[in-house]
Amino acid sequence: MRKINIGIVGLNFGRYIVEQIVSGPGKRYFRLLGVCDANGVLAKKVATEYRASAYHTLESLLENKDIPVIGLFTGPVDRAELIREIIHAGKHVLTTKPFELNADAAMRILTEAKWMERVVHMNSPSPELSADMLQIKKWRSEFNVGRPVACRADVWCCYREQADGSWYDDPQKCPAPPIFRLGVYLINDLVRIFGDAEEVHVMQTRLFTKRPTSDNAQLSILFKNGAIASIFSSFCVGDGQAYRSSLTLNFENATIYRNVGPPPLEYAHGMSHLQLIGKDGDDPVQISALVEDRSGNYQWEALYRAVEGEALVDEVSPEEIVAGIRVIEAMVASQESGHAEKV
Repeated sequence: MRKINIGIVGLNFGRYIVEQIVSGPGKRYFRLLGVCDANGVLAKKVATEYRASAYHTLESLLENKDIPVIGLFTGPVDRAELIREIIHAGKHVLTTKPFELNADAAMRILTEAKWMERVVHMNSPSPELSADMLQIKKWRSEFNVGRPVACRADVWCCYREQADGSWYDDPQKCPAPPIFRLGVYLINDLVRIFGDAEEVHVMQTRLFTKRPTSDNAQLSILFKNGAIASIFSSFCVGDGQAYRSSLTLNFENATIYRNVGPPPLEYAHGMSHLQLIGKDGDDPVQISALVEDRSGNYQWEALYRAVEGEALVDEVSPEEIVAGIRVIEAMVASQESGHAEKV
């Protein structure tokens, strides 16, 4: 199998992606050929370490005809315009969550990319359903779980960050940071499970951070189908259970749990532990599943297949991607008003 050349733009977070390509799950499919960052010293350092070419501007990287895929890992503000520049240079795109702050701009560029037959993938929402999301979908089809009712979603980690003048310090560019940076995975999962949202309300506090923005937040979501969800996301909890993205999904006749409570003994990092508890008529039903994948991972194989021209199975639609961004837009409005806001 031939590897596809890739270049990475934005090396603060992008360096993590470089490692995935050079020695992680992307190694089988992609070859790192170039790295690009406005910080020339950083670009040269990473390029030297990983035996790639260094670029200081996106324009110069796009001139390399041997690189058909660009990994874009700059901040989310105006990302759609950078993607437009990349796809008009004839290249495909891998990027990250949150995809954009502007839902209309996101929809325009996703529609344009589809028309131009350019691939635009991100880790959340992923191009194909991850194994844990597929298991939830499978149980919903196999059992009479009934209408969606509610969800409690949680994700946390332990950061003690300092102000550095980056976009993380700006509440307009990084609204309710624990939700925007971490809880966004759960937003994207929930719109794929419950559908479009109608109204949101965000609350946030600063406990330990030295940034001017929050490190502890909760988002409430009312969905158009009547289901209600709350997402708690925090940089303040150091219990050794970071990034588990827990879900408690209540349906009319059953409850589905993902990564809730202490992990089972056979659990390993990166796995998802799921349970369904409910009734089949008068008979109780209790099922468990342990899958070696989780929502939010970069799908390197799917990217490879898409760039090679293969149609993906049940591929995420532009509308599903933008549905999560509309929730974020309403969250920004709620941050400003202090009240619930329509999506």
